[in-house]
Amino acid sequence: MMPPTDFALRVDLEGYAIVPKVLKEGEVRALIDFCELAFLGCHGTRNALLLSRIQELSRSPAIRQLVEPILGAHARAVRAIYFDKLPGANWKVPWHQDLTIAVKERGEVEGFGPWSVKEGVTHVQAPSEVLDSMLSVRVHLDSCGHDNGPLRVIPRSHSTGILRGRDFEHALSAPAVVCLAEAGDIVLMRPLILHASAAADTPSHRRVIHFDFARSDLPAPLAFQNC
Repeated sequence: MMPPTDFALRVDLEGYAIVPKVLKEGEVRALIDFCELAFLGCHGTRNALLLSRIQELSRSPAIRQLVEPILGAHARAVRAIYFDKLPGANWKVPWHQDLTIAVKERGEVEGFGPWSVKEGVTHVQAPSEVLDSMLSVRVHLDSCGHDNGPLRVIPRSHSTGILRGRDFEHALSAPAVVCLAEAGDIVLMRPLILHASAAADTPSHRRVIHFDFARSDLPAPLAFQNC
């Protein structure tokens, strides 16, 4: 694995980093077995952090060694999403930035909005200063090649805040990078990096546990859903 200073610098400059072989084969297999039981018949959930096994993974040395050089020692997981691409759930995700966060309840704070409810949890679009202080950690439980709808990112597109209108279209003119991954690899990314994924050409398992980590609390009365 690359030294922590290397991947932390890459995330700051490019908005993403692929860290290979973070989890060992046995660790990946144990997580797959757990997910197969916990999410039986489910292709995805936004509330995975409610499960103690997923909480333990977020606090594991393997994850903390990636998060702390970027966000600091006090960073904590505030959301976990599980998803799997299969023939029955082979979706395309268009180019976007991750703008919404999950909160305990609605509270009017300047810069936050619009609001929505997903899987019974209140979500809100956050201002760029909040999103800039967050990090997404995607734990790959399966290999993901060119034919399995891999993540694509536009490097450095996170550096100018929330993109709207012509700024969004201009950012899309830059070359994209395909983030191929093996089982046990982890992709780090800033929420504001432009990213997308196509539907898989040959759908097979692409199980991912996606964590959102935050450096600090939200302004009162808002609070992250899982903290």
